[in-house]
Amino acid sequence: MSSSPTAEDPASRGSGPVTLEDVRAAAGRLKGAAHRTPVLHSRTLDRLVGAEVHLKCENFQRIGAFKFRGAYNALSQLPSEQLANGVAAYSSGNHAQAVALAARELGSRAVIVMPEDTPPSKMDATADYGAEIVTYDRYTEVREVIGRRVAEERKLALVPPYEHPHIIAGQGTAALELLEETGELDALLVPVGGGGLAAGSATVARALYPRLRVLGIEPEAGDDTRRSLAEGSRIELDAVPRTIADGQAATTPGELTFSINRRLLAGVELVSDEEIRAAMRFAFERLKIVIEPSGATGLAALLAGRIDPVPARVGVIISGGNVGTKRFLELMEESPQGS
Repeated sequence: MSSSPTAEDPASRGSGPVTLEDVRAAAGRLKGAAHRTPVLHSRTLDRLVGAEVHLKCENFQRIGAFKFRGAYNALSQLPSEQLANGVAAYSSGNHAQAVALAARELGSRAVIVMPEDTPPSKMDATADYGAEIVTYDRYTEVREVIGRRVAEERKLALVPPYEHPHIIAGQGTAALELLEETGELDALLVPVGGGGLAAGSATVARALYPRLRVLGIEPEAGDDTRRSLAEGSRIELDAVPRTIADGQAATTPGELTFSINRRLLAGVELVSDEEIRAAMRFAFERLKIVIEPSGATGLAALLAGRIDPVPARVGVIISGGNVGTKRFLELMEESPQGS
């Protein structure tokens, strides 16, 4: 990463793919900074889906999502003079909060480019961590262009949400912790937005257990990674996906993340917004945890029967829990009581 608008170009990312050793090194940097989040097991859930399910609850991570792992790993490797000058990022919410908190923890400052329709709880939290916020219209403006311009004008290091090996390695520590606790699994379900969490998770899982099937989960309206895998190259959706899973509203996979995911993912399954709501309701009523729509997609895929055949032992990364009270109640009111 650099302060130039080319901070995300392939030449600036380092050579070669992310490795298990990179993820283990990231885990060392995160020790004492990030939470080792709990792995939840429910007999009720096991009975309903016919499998032994292990939920890696990143909703209990700092800032309420897995994104802190990658952000802290990336910022902690910046030169001290760059940290002193500051960092920039663009995000719909969780990466924004993660960079803001990581910058504060490391004595830096952050400028975050966020959609003007970002859920208020995420925007308020980002500001509370000390970041300056620059808003834009996600349906008419391009966040990457704005982020690069801000970084160049202010000489800030641009910290991408997923397109950097340090980000991917940091995100992979969630799967590393899960597998250290559970041992070998038959499958691992991971939400896919830009693909950083999936790429990091698949890197770890396939290195430790080559037979483990890693499946990405996307909302039906935002199936850019599934389509790209089927095409054999990255495709771009015609418009920003309109889905309640705002953290997965990507129009195209990352170049670096896709290069990893096309090799390591066993496939991608889709879930509807209604299935996501049902999973959020189940998590709240039966598991006693709150998860955001994007964090619920893996659980939704299991509960809706989207994974066929059902693996005997399956891990699910619950990627986050950042949903405000008002928005959570709105989503639950829209979900039929019988779902």
